Amino acid sequence: MKKKKNVINKESELFARMKEHLYSKKPVLGEDSPFSELLQSMVNTIIEGEMDSFMEKELKEGNKNKRNGKTVKKVRTNTGDIWVETPRDRNADFEPELVPKRQRELTSGLDDQIIALYAQGNSVEDVRRLLKQMLGVEISSGKISQITDKVLPEIEEWKNRGLENFYPVIYLDAIHFKVRNEGKYETNAFYTVYSIDWHGHRDLLGLYVQQNEGASKWGLILNDLKRRGVKDVLVMCTDNLQGFTEVIADNFPQAIVQKCIVHQVRNSLKYVDEKDKKKVITGLRKVYTAISREEAQTALATFEKVWGEKYDYIVKQWESNWEELIAFMDFPEGMRKMIYTTNPVEALHRVMRKLIKSKAAWVSQTALTKQLYLSLMHNKKSWKRKAYGWVQIQRDILKKYPERIPY
Repeated sequence: MKKKKNVINKESELFARMKEHLYSKKPVLGEDSPFSELLQSMVNTIIEGEMDSFMEKELKEGNKNKRNGKTVKKVRTNTGDIWVETPRDRNADFEPELVPKRQRELTSGLDDQIIALYAQGNSVEDVRRLLKQMLGVEISSGKISQITDKVLPEIEEWKNRGLENFYPVIYLDAIHFKVRNEGKYETNAFYTVYSIDWHGHRDLLGLYVQQNEGASKWGLILNDLKRRGVKDVLVMCTDNLQGFTEVIADNFPQAIVQKCIVHQVRNSLKYVDEKDKKKVITGLRKVYTAISREEAQTALATFEKVWGEKYDYIVKQWESNWEELIAFMDFPEGMRKMIYTTNPVEALHRVMRKLIKSKAAWVSQTALTKQLYLSLMHNKKSWKRKAYGWVQIQRDILKKYPERIPY
């Protein structure tokens, strides 16, 4: 009776502390939370029950065996670290089911939380600190790295998956990050291949990291797309990287190259006096918002008459890239809006840039790839969606390029 009274007193005391903890407005889970103590009590009680059942079975089967003390270990849980007392038997045959002998985690949910925190751009040390604050869990940097490394085989499988044989639109662009190499931090280019398939679904076809950006590197990436099944692309949207058009022609000779109008306007304004910028922008807008190629050519000629003497380099830039800049005018309005700029892939890059704000550099290309992949997969709603007004665009493509559609 006395023992039962002590149990009741202990439970009453724990209940009082839990109540006090709730009223304190402190996090329900985390360091020093009485809820962790409650879970610890429950786990140890359950394991004791497992041992009682095991010993009863041993007795019925006539095995000579008895209890032989306990071993204590720290176990990670979603409510914080707990101490588990595992009973032992003389024959060392008892194997607890709830928390096996060599297991140091009660559930696999913690791994998911670690990966989610890492996907938000937190460093390994940030994840350690947050786990301590939120859940009261102590976990080493090495263990966190091991858990996040579990995604590496998934990344390899994703990077080598088969692709569609035809894409109406593919955007090609790169974003830059700092990566450590042989003790020094270097700027690495992260190449992004963002697509719209025949059914209007946007998708990320690949992520490639290189030490720098160049047309020759893009050639390797386009070759990889062919290896994975891409045979034809209707429109390739790119920035104004030198040599890009030739590399695309070598790999996808039928593809129409559309250079980004927004990039071109930015390049045009580099050496324009501040007092002239608004007027120059207005003049260029008349070029790329023209209804037809002919009107666009007239607008450029007008721009040259007004600004050609002072800003002759702008006219030369537009003339030398004319076919790639005005290619979108061969399409109806819906398709024009979709391809005249690489803004769609820039939106994708904004998800990536959120990582830069909280992290200046990565220890390796593998660490960068891993974190960017997880970040993108955890933010699919922001970039993996259907293109607006796609059915009309499908009809326009079918009418103009029926021989290109393999469906």
